[in-house]
Amino acid sequence: QVQLIESGGGLVQAGGSLRLSCTASGRTFSTYPMGWFRQAPGKEREFVAAISWSGGNTWYADSVKGRFTISRDNAKNTVYLQMNSLKPEDTAVYYCAKHRDRWASLATATGQRQYDYWGQGTQVTVSS
Repeated sequence: QVQLIESGGGLVQAGGSLRLSCTASGRTFSTYPMGWFRQAPGKEREFVAAISWSGGNTWYADSVKGRFTISRDNAKNTVYLQMNSLKPEDTAVYYCAKHRDRWASLATATGQRQYDYWGQGTQVTVSS
């Protein structure tokens, strides 16, 4: 069993930055890829970023590429999402999730069904 707890969300002005954290319980955290998703009001949940189990590979949605950075610290069982140059359209509830397959190709790790454990989400609101 894995539990994921996100933190770090909040209200920020456009152009500002936030860093989200996702801390996991359980010994399997460090052996699986992790992802961040987001869901804006009235919209489907969408992929944001993913990172391999080692942290050596990352993948981003085009909408956040160059602005967001995903990273992980396996010693702390934590994955991060550094969000810079935030835009009002980044407003959403952000979720972290654990991938089912340790050896998943990140380029195809964008579907929600590929992830088996999810956090409760943290709200990010970007004002214009």
